[in-house]
Amino acid sequence: MSSCVLGFQDIDKTKIMVVGGKGLNVGEISKLEGIRVPEGFCISSEAFKRIIGEAPSINEVLDQLSLLKVENRKKIGELSGEIRKLIEGIAIPEDIQEELARHLSRLGEEQAYAVRSSATAEDLPTASFAGQQDTYLNILGEVILKHVSKCWTISS
Repeated sequence: MSSCVLGFQDIDKTKIMVVGGKGLNVGEISKLEGIRVPEGFCISSEAFKRIIGEAPSINEVLDQLSLLKVENRKKIGELSGEIRKLIEGIAIPEDIQEELARHLSRLGEEQAYAVRSSATAEDLPTASFAGQQDTYLNILGEVILKHVSKCWTISS
């Protein structure tokens, strides 16, 4: 099984479908001479797919959502909230938690981090989805896992 957590230095242009547009750009910028990018890491789309596989009931809610018209904002909001709760309620697999812990240990568990979502279809040469993702700043310690789960609710 491939790694679900990649350090910025391990990310290059071939990894856009693995880490998304933001992740790719940070990885590329971190390699440039003279530009200081704080160390960090990205959690792969493979990890997200594994998490979604743990919640087959999401498909039922997505099916309901796909039948609604844009005018039914209230029901869309309710179903979207249900999807968020389902995803946030899924435990992050132990192997991914261990990979995260190794990276945090190497970088410094006492440091504050930004936890950001990065969809694999954003910041492409022909499309941008700015503002549709989420960012949590100054996140310390094990609550990082909670914020990772929150970012998964808006990624795809």
